[in-house]
Amino acid sequence: MKIKVLTVFTLAIALFLSACGKSDADLTKAVNDKLAADKVTGVTVAVKDGVATLTGEVGDITVKNKAEASAKAVEGIKSVTNNLTTKPLPVATPSAPDPALTAKLNDALKTAGCTGANVAVENGKVTVTGEVPAAKFTTCIQTVQQAGITGIDNQLKKGK
Repeated sequence: MKIKVLTVFTLAIALFLSACGKSDADLTKAVNDKLAADKVTGVTVAVKDGVATLTGEVGDITVKNKAEASAKAVEGIKSVTNNLTTKPLPVATPSAPDPALTAKLNDALKTAGCTGANVAVENGKVTVTGEVPAAKFTTCIQTVQQAGITGIDNQLKKGK
């Protein structure tokens, strides 16, 4: 008789303790609170049977890993399924030609007597084209360099 009473009592305590565990809704709130405290945004949390599933798009892999660690740190979360994606890296768009620099360099070349030389600036790259008298060739290149330009694509030709 004592064994049956002890067994029933033990089962009652086990049921009571399991009933006092956190619900999935409580765990979802706890994970969301932890993510907010850790300043992790862009994450949606769903908890089912103590398993947290993270979805959404985050800035990079470090944020993705931080979100998972935050969710795992919540008491009552058994495991985490991390379905977060990272935002694609921005694609560099070429900058527009720099008309102000182009005009400045073309004016400087004309002032130096480098008629026939033309400058184009695109994506920060300076290209010098045309044909100048051989005697003026070095002066023309120096004129562009004196404007503080490095990395010149020199397509300038020496004339007669």
